[in-house]
Amino acid sequence: MASPTPTPSGRTTRPAPGRRRTATRAAAALLLCCAAVPACASSPDHGSHPRKSAAPHHSGRAQSAAEKTEKAARARLLPGMPAPLDPHDLYAADRPNKLSRTVTGFPSRVYVPNTLSDTVSVIDPKTYKVVRTIQVGHQPQHVVPSWDLKTLWVNNDLGNTLTPINPKTGRVGRPVDVHDPYNLYFTPDGKHAVVMASKDRALVFRDAHTMRVVKSVPVTCFGVNHADFSPDGRYFIVSCEFSGELLKVDTARMKVVGQQRLPLAGAMPQDVKISPNGKTWYIADMVANGVWVLNGDTFRRPRLLPTGKGAHGLYVSRDSRTLYISNRGEGTVSLLSFKSGRLTDRWRLPGGTSPDMGGVSSDGKVLWLSGRYNGEVYAIDTRTGRLRARIPVGGGPHGLAVYPQPGRYSLGHTGIFR
Repeated sequence: MASPTPTPSGRTTRPAPGRRRTATRAAAALLLCCAAVPACASSPDHGSHPRKSAAPHHSGRAQSAAEKTEKAARARLLPGMPAPLDPHDLYAADRPNKLSRTVTGFPSRVYVPNTLSDTVSVIDPKTYKVVRTIQVGHQPQHVVPSWDLKTLWVNNDLGNTLTPINPKTGRVGRPVDVHDPYNLYFTPDGKHAVVMASKDRALVFRDAHTMRVVKSVPVTCFGVNHADFSPDGRYFIVSCEFSGELLKVDTARMKVVGQQRLPLAGAMPQDVKISPNGKTWYIADMVANGVWVLNGDTFRRPRLLPTGKGAHGLYVSRDSRTLYISNRGEGTVSLLSFKSGRLTDRWRLPGGTSPDMGGVSSDGKVLWLSGRYNGEVYAIDTRTGRLRARIPVGGGPHGLAVYPQPGRYSLGHTGIFR
């Protein structure tokens, strides 16, 4: 303010004497400050004092841009779907022992559907013993946690029913008539159950609570069985076991929007799982002996990553770093690093085993898998790969569920939590 002020004509006007003295003192103080603090020196590039407001102003712009990006991401979500806790990790809600308040007080159990015995074996994971056997409908395939975490649904495929189990009390409810429920999923908004009607060649959208049919979507492939959802919930990828195909399904429109045949004669795709960053899909294939690596957004031809004979089940570690792949045909479990996209280890289970479907314990220390052809269940140490226990159950154990597990809601199958 004390400097002469230029006028339009180029002449200057000078401040009043009182202001001149004040300005002189201020200039002297500024010189002392600059002498003591080198940072106050003018920039050699611009020949002027740095603008102290520049950094905060830039920070404000960056924050505004971040907010706009987050708002845009939320706008893309399927309406009614809970936003991801971390946009870079879809499994951020699945950390060790971080259980939802909904499941507080639920006893820790492993529920094993025995397809040949029409029963569900209930295992206490602390003692590795079967503590209960529940009679259910014909050929139970999977035990599926409901979207709201309050119910376990036993998929009685040939019995054409779902048997509800209250995981808090253990009470078994009255079976619900549902035709051909080979497997069961839930849309991320919690509105609909999606029945994988394998024999009926249909994806049947039902009310998530009453199981009333909302829409049945015919498919031209054979053997729809497993699925997983995109980060925004707008679509999901489905494997077709018996025709070696993949489907891409629009969640809101309940419509198949993409279909492709896997590039291998006799391909037999099984479990489907998306990577933590939401960019890569992995589809286990029993005949290809590995996992197909797919970009779900483009839905172009996937590439094959060999893992082991009879690749079948896919499970994510509690730290979101590793994908466990059960190779049913050779009795091994392969470990894939999500970061590198490469295999890091392979555990061989002793004594002739057939690791199939399952899940990871709440604390992340044990991988539980059914032994499909051996009438047993395996408890595997996730730190060493050592077999902790093999537990006899009924005939043909399949899609076992470890429950409860961390997560805010369930997308179905044996436990896909977000």
